[in-house]
Amino acid sequence: MNSSNFRMPARRFATVATATVLAAGPAALAGAGAAHATGSPGHASAVVLRTGLDVSLLDKTVNVPLAVALNEVEAPQSARKTALTAQLDGVDGGQPFSVLAAEAADAKATVTDSRAEASTSLAHARIHVPGLPLLSLIELQGVTSKATCEAGKTPTASADVLGSVTVLGKKVTLTAGGPTNVQVPGVGEVRLDLSKTATTSRTAAATALQLTVSVDPLKLGVAEVEGTLTLAKATCETPDAPPASTAPGKAPAPEVEPQGGPVQEAGLAETGGGSTTPYIIGGAIALLVAGGGAVVVARRRG
Repeated sequence: MNSSNFRMPARRFATVATATVLAAGPAALAGAGAAHATGSPGHASAVVLRTGLDVSLLDKTVNVPLAVALNEVEAPQSARKTALTAQLDGVDGGQPFSVLAAEAADAKATVTDSRAEASTSLAHARIHVPGLPLLSLIELQGVTSKATCEAGKTPTASADVLGSVTVLGKKVTLTAGGPTNVQVPGVGEVRLDLSKTATTSRTAAATALQLTVSVDPLKLGVAEVEGTLTLAKATCETPDAPPASTAPGKAPAPEVEPQGGPVQEAGLAETGGGSTTPYIIGGAIALLVAGGGAVVVARRRG
């Protein structure tokens, strides 16, 4: 009588089992090693100017978002930008509108294996918004910001406003204790927050100036501008420190022998174990299992 069941010779069964274990071993260990090695590479970003303004034209019949970023850079790859002007189209009778003009503007972001750093600087700058072509929203002599995140150290952040600041034609004195509000009748209102910084155990952020703007010249409805404007912002995140390696030629510390004689069990290092040891052990286990299976088959045949 024919049967659909068949028996594999014990030797071949042992060979197949061993090959299966050895093939699975490297893949499993490689996956575990990759997961263990994954870490944060660190990050840094910098921007000289970023706007988040809404512009309403012709008595709010037309709404145009004023979203502009000047010299915005990010890293892991080191980056730097030094453009001096930022323009926007479509809000000034179809003509290009200059939002910012400066004598110097710089944003830089750098990330290495152990350090992430970002910095910005802006000098002798004027910022305009639609509806006020002749009057600057703000004029300033200089602002800077810097954020540094280094492995094994506490992140740091700093921001400074250098020299005088003029808002809507009025010279103002900024204080770090709280916001400064500037109101100009028939023009609008601007709130300024000075030198905002924040740090955690792994991150840092610094902003030299943040403006909250509400401008409606003479309430004519020609151009109403509301929103926020950020000047000189830098952020960073600490990269994971590279794993420490044993110094070349340095022998491991000797084990302390317990009372009652030396330990009889030997570790992998003492028996010559290396990177292939797990696979050899796996193969040995497979051979034992296969051998046990062969004995059972032989007994049944007997």
